[in-house]
Amino acid sequence: MLSLSPYSSALTAKDAEHLLRRTMFGASRDHIRQLTGRTAAAAVDLLLADQPAPAPPIDPTTGQQWVTAAYNQQQEGIYFQALRSWWIGLMMANTISIREKMTLFWHNHFVSARGQVNDSRYMYAQNALLRRHALGNIKTLTREITYDPAMLRYLNGNTNRVGAAQENYARELQELFTIGKGPEIAPFNYTNYTEDDVRAAARVLTGWRDNPTTIQGFFTATLHDSTDKRFSAAYQNTVIRGRTGNNAGIDELNDLLDMIFRQAETARFLTRKLYRWFVNHDITPEVERAIIEPLAQTLRTGNFEVRPVLRTLLMSRHFFDPDMRGSIIKTPLDYVLGTLRQLDMTAPDPQTRRNEYYGGMNVLRSLAGQMTQDIMEHPNVAGWPAYYQEPLFYQIWITSATLPNRNNFINSVLNGIAPNFGGLVFAPGTRAFSFDSVDYASKFPNPEDPYKLIDNITEHFFAVDLTQKQKDKLLRDVLIPGLPDYEWTDEWTEWERETNTTLKTAKRNALKIKLDNLVRYMMGMAEFQIC
Repeated sequence: MLSLSPYSSALTAKDAEHLLRRTMFGASRDHIRQLTGRTAAAAVDLLLADQPAPAPPIDPTTGQQWVTAAYNQQQEGIYFQALRSWWIGLMMANTISIREKMTLFWHNHFVSARGQVNDSRYMYAQNALLRRHALGNIKTLTREITYDPAMLRYLNGNTNRVGAAQENYARELQELFTIGKGPEIAPFNYTNYTEDDVRAAARVLTGWRDNPTTIQGFFTATLHDSTDKRFSAAYQNTVIRGRTGNNAGIDELNDLLDMIFRQAETARFLTRKLYRWFVNHDITPEVERAIIEPLAQTLRTGNFEVRPVLRTLLMSRHFFDPDMRGSIIKTPLDYVLGTLRQLDMTAPDPQTRRNEYYGGMNVLRSLAGQMTQDIMEHPNVAGWPAYYQEPLFYQIWITSATLPNRNNFINSVLNGIAPNFGGLVFAPGTRAFSFDSVDYASKFPNPEDPYKLIDNITEHFFAVDLTQKQKDKLLRDVLIPGLPDYEWTDEWTEWERETNTTLKTAKRNALKIKLDNLVRYMMGMAEFQIC
């Protein structure tokens, strides 16, 4: 259904779940209920609504704020743990919003990694910048990321000076951040720019430095190349006039971005990245014509505001097409955080259980990292390969190395997730997240009916419908193996009616064993890996 026309039907529960899976990190039953029955436009508007800026992270070992304090080498490791735990907590937050998924998108687009930056204050400042512009103007964000202190360090922009131009950022600005190379025409000559254009852009960008005291980028006119910069025919032989003085850096940067964003391919390149993030990796010629091109036109005519593009895409018939459901393998963050959200597992209160909160979020971050999606530690400047590496794309998330980690995560969920954070001590048996399968099943209608229970859980668990044969297997081979169907109804009813505390606990535990086995088996199914 290659159409950007609005999806006109009221959202069913499955529609709402599909929208939430793609725009947040999993779908809770409460969030599904909130969107069910709304129009696609109303649901998407709720997701795209502005949110207040979150409070910054703290050092959980002291309770103190550190993001604007002086650099502290001794505490840097603690701060970095706290920063990433804080961000995972925002992803887990119980609010219907696309903001954190878009912040992650820009984090994977304008990549910086702490290993090269070596200052968590810088990484926080960049994260706040990405969040502030997450649904705003792409051109404005590109300008501000150019002199963002973390980016200046990560791509060596802070060493770029007249007579010794540093080309790293100038190259990635074009290749990865805006227009893309396009097919190679000849050595050092790509469809959309040339190596001479990289060198010219590097000269435009001379003179920027980072200040570790103010945690800002700044411009030094004496380090700037004030000569004219001529670009190739790919940019219509544009000449950026060299300037002198304190405004030279920002004026020439604006000219450079005007030139790049004036090219039609820039909007297409950015639109393709958004499409692969939210919809599907497979951009066929038909998708290019019917989806990418009109969205790119919306981006251009809207002066590169991203919100109208996302609104059009996410409320479209194409987005809700049944063929798009289950077409993406879950990212590690979607798998880890989405599973917890799907199972109604809630985070510890960050005010009353600060240590367990930061310790639990740190474990979730580590689990996703073991599956090769560690935030603020990308493998390279291109980001996570699953979004660009042809022809595998999302298949890269599941390998012989990562699949065992996904399977081990199942046991972590069922056994409860213990917190872990350097510098904090936790009492034995402390759990940041706990899952009770009996409570989970109890919240579905008629949990004593094994057929309805299997239908309800599978409907919520999987992006695609299971066959009746698969459901029968879940019932007869997993939930109540070797027992008649009515056995489940009898066990559940007897547990509910039992008044003796000891017997009630024993009967509850018997139900829990069966339900744990069911959840464990379902989480191991191939269908659970897709969204």
